[in-house]
Order: sequence, then structure tokens, then C-alpha cells
Amino acid sequence: MSTTPEILFARTDAALGTFAIRPLDPFADAELLHGWVTHPKAAFWMMQEASLTEVEREYARITAHEDHHAFIGLHEGRPAFLMESYDPSKLELVGLYDARPGDIGMHFLVAPSDTPISGFTRSVITTVMASLFADPAAERVVVEPDVRNKAVHALNEAVGFVPEREVQKPEKTALLSFCTRARFEAATALTTGVPA
Repeated sequence: MSTTPEILFARTDAALGTFAIRPLDPFADAELLHGWVTHPKAAFWMMQEASLTEVEREYARITAHEDHHAFIGLHEGRPAFLMESYDPSKLELVGLYDARPGDIGMHFLVAPSDTPISGFTRSVITTVMASLFADPAAERVVVEPDVRNKAVHALNEAVGFVPEREVQKPEKTALLSFCTRARFEAATALTTGVPA
């Protein structure tokens, strides 16, 4: 008997339809993820050479971690993006900035497509951010993309992120950026339903 994965968050984009987020299953989703993270367009994900087993192992590790979570994003019911959230006071940015209560770290990756849709990636990041701010405890989203990833910097800015400074991580020089609930709502005209 197959079970339908639980939908944790959903929103409808007036132009592009329904986006939703479900928990990631590191075993059932490994083949799908492998195709996404090893694609040339996912170079900044830093898993280009990963084997299927390595991808499965990495996402099993993430989903088992108390402070790191992974999700599959759906567009009109079909897998379309990968999302991760983490506690930046315990992972990724430990010692690199002054973490505050209510900070949540985020990564996202849009699946490669042969037929790009105008505005799609922006709608994905809007969905990711809205899902994070759906948690009343979330005050500020923290990101640390590679400084060379100009496309994601523009997307981050479009949803309200403000760059603070470059930080040196073991694997990259990152642009530390922050987005408060108020900035997200102002940038996207979305109401997260949680008082600021």
C-alpha cells in the first residue's frame, strides 16, 4: 500500500499555479535528487561528482539531524525543487556571525528543466520563504550563497534579503545575507499570517 507524502505547506501563485512542500524521503527520493544535484546547473550545490549512494547517504544524514531538515517542493503536484532549512547557530555558520533567536538558515535548488517557465524560480523562492515564515518562531532567514552565484543574489534581493558581508567557509566564500519577516512581506506583498 503506497502512502501519499504529507503536504507541510502550500500556496497558489496567481500566474503559475500551486506550489507545495513535503518531507524528503532520502531513499525514495534519492534517484530524483541525484539527477538534480549532479546537473551542470547545480554547480553551486557542490555535489557534481556525487554517486547515487552518496546522495542517498547525505540526505539520510540531513533528515536524521535534529537541526537540519530537507524537503521536496512540488509544482502542480510534481517534484520541482529541493529545500533545506537548518539552525545557523548550530550548523553552517557557527562562529561566523552573531546568531539571534528566531534565525533559520535556508538552501534551495530548482530542478533542471528543458522548458523554463518565466518567473518560476522567483515563485519557488517565494514559496520557500513563505513556508519558513509560516512558523511563528521564525524571525529572520539567513543565507550564505557563494559570492559568485550572482543569479541567486538577485533572487534573494527580490524577496527581501539584504547582504551583510562576505564570510569565509571551508568550502566557499559566501555572501551572508538576512531577510526579516517584514522585509519579505514588503518585497513580495504576501502576508505570512503571523504578527511581526
